[in-house]
Amino acid sequence: MKIKNVSILLFILSLLFVTDIYGQVRERQRQPTRSGSRPGQQRPQTPGQPQQQQPPRPGQDTTRTTRPGSILDDTTRNLYGPKTTLQLYENDVLEGRYREQRVDTTIQNIQNQRFWFQDTAFYQHLGQVGTASKPLLFKMPTRIGARLGKNAFDRYAYNPDKINYFDTRSPYSHLYYVQGQRGEQLFEAIYARNITKQFNFGVAYQIIAADKQIGATNLRDDGLIDNQAVKVFTHYKSKNARYDLFANYTHLNHEQIETGGVKPTDDDDTLDSLFRYENELVYLSQATTQELRHTYHLLHMLQLAKENLKAYHRFDWRSQNTTYLDDRIPYEEGRLDFYPETIYSDLRTKDRTEYREYENEFGLTGNSKISYYKAYIKQRNAKLKYSAIQTIKPDTTAIGAIIRSNEVENQVFLGGQFRLFYQDKYWLTGEGEYQLADNYRLHAAAKFKGLELSQTRLRQSPSFIEQRIISNHFNWNNDFKATLTDRSEASFRHQFGDRQYLRLKGAFTNINRLVVFGPEAEPLQISDSQQLLEAQLAHHIRFGGVHFENFVNYTNNENAPFVRIPEWLVNSKLYYQGHIFKKALYGQLGVEMYLPSGYRPDAYMPVTQQFYLQDFYTTKAYPVFDVFLTADIKTVNVFVKMAHVNYDIWEPGYYETPGYPGLRRSFTFGVKWMFFD
Repeated sequence: MKIKNVSILLFILSLLFVTDIYGQVRERQRQPTRSGSRPGQQRPQTPGQPQQQQPPRPGQDTTRTTRPGSILDDTTRNLYGPKTTLQLYENDVLEGRYREQRVDTTIQNIQNQRFWFQDTAFYQHLGQVGTASKPLLFKMPTRIGARLGKNAFDRYAYNPDKINYFDTRSPYSHLYYVQGQRGEQLFEAIYARNITKQFNFGVAYQIIAADKQIGATNLRDDGLIDNQAVKVFTHYKSKNARYDLFANYTHLNHEQIETGGVKPTDDDDTLDSLFRYENELVYLSQATTQELRHTYHLLHMLQLAKENLKAYHRFDWRSQNTTYLDDRIPYEEGRLDFYPETIYSDLRTKDRTEYREYENEFGLTGNSKISYYKAYIKQRNAKLKYSAIQTIKPDTTAIGAIIRSNEVENQVFLGGQFRLFYQDKYWLTGEGEYQLADNYRLHAAAKFKGLELSQTRLRQSPSFIEQRIISNHFNWNNDFKATLTDRSEASFRHQFGDRQYLRLKGAFTNINRLVVFGPEAEPLQISDSQQLLEAQLAHHIRFGGVHFENFVNYTNNENAPFVRIPEWLVNSKLYYQGHIFKKALYGQLGVEMYLPSGYRPDAYMPVTQQFYLQDFYTTKAYPVFDVFLTADIKTVNVFVKMAHVNYDIWEPGYYETPGYPGLRRSFTFGVKWMFFD
């Protein structure tokens, strides 16, 4: 296991030691209730706020939740388990929905790589675990105003707005470990406990690692990805239940060795002939990207008139520092290779981006039996520093100067939300946010049982990196106009008894003045409107213990040539769920297929961390099959799978991104071990 920063690990261990000692002292003062309502009981619901019960998702393990829990009677030794370990989300409390959810103990999708990270959507990446990625399907933006625009590693970082805050009657921890045959590795440890009845504390540590599969040097430790992430979180509730405080700190240290993709060596070489993996040449030999993130998040609220009126304050401080380093800029026969140009040095590149953001939000909120409202004012201060080294002479490596550029934005936002509802079957909501004199976001939605309709309009200024950059290989200063996006969406979902689930969705999106990174890896603004028509189906049916899940997404982008999305995306899973091996264990045994249709995926430029349009390569419609076995053994979930089992059967390989082949056949093992005491 690769642990790069020992000080972080020592800090976490010291926190665990202190909180464990203090928690044990407090636990002696208050012995656990054996037959009262506390263990496993959810907090009383606020009057008028219905418990939101979503229908089972495709493949949700409904059988597992009805099996006996871990809370036993007075004569047993084990009083704690999943029913006494509850999760709480800060936005639910802000909106008056005091829902504490049980910790997830199911085995559903534990073997699927998409569910190993913080975002489970479909992504285009560089073929391996932990590499730079972007959403594969269209994703409606939600953030207006100043933003950096470097999001390639977002899915590997903890999101401070979506932290699980635990409420435990005993210390809860879990260890999660995944190991693949090709060097892919993931590890996460979480520890949480209630210090007092009103005060909870938790910490988590994550590692993601992968070894090179192209351009390898045959060294014992030929790493490609080294990721470490940390989250520390706490929740406090006053004894009179009028005041709540949520706070967390998140950290990301992500390093990616840059290869630039496979490099043709002969005139007859094409991407479809370059599947020799370790034996292939790559464009870059000494290039790396390192990204450091720190985020401090605070939300606290005070009831002024019970749930009818609450005042709240939210504070966020974010930093995101990126360094791109190449100590051996490549040349081929005396000509620059891979990069479009060199500006400050012909032999060495060291570009830095330092981004800081402060945000304060003050607001009032409240809810009743049939309504919810929120009104707020928000101030954001964003600062960006670019720097690039300039050598004494272009053909030397000695640094002569540092080229710098500073950008500053101070912005004020006004926003609000209003919702009318009856139980969870009918509701009507409207919300909006306005950045003074420029951007805005408007959203309206209605629900009638399983039918949902929504309309969204977004006016969004270009990001910092789309407007300005200083680098040894790029230098632009744009004055783009704001992008205007309209999206109409309708969806329908229904549960047919306990055997079948169906969800349908359709959407139409119109984008004016879209900003993309063009074929030269530089941003450009499209004058023509881009129109997307989408349809989506998610279906799950069960015949006894046999389950069949299907997800199908169709995107018509004939009128959106600058938005590259596969026309069809299919993800199917067929498996048996129940007791297997003569009832020796409870689990799933099955096969899963992932199939995007052929299209022209965006290429990747490591200097800017951006995916950009390319017209030289079209992928083939290539299915990837995984065979898996998952098992639930009391508090331990395990899986084994053979990923890409069809490798080299009818094709030598496939590409996730041009120049970056997908992973070959790999045997993968994973375990999640939960502790409730």
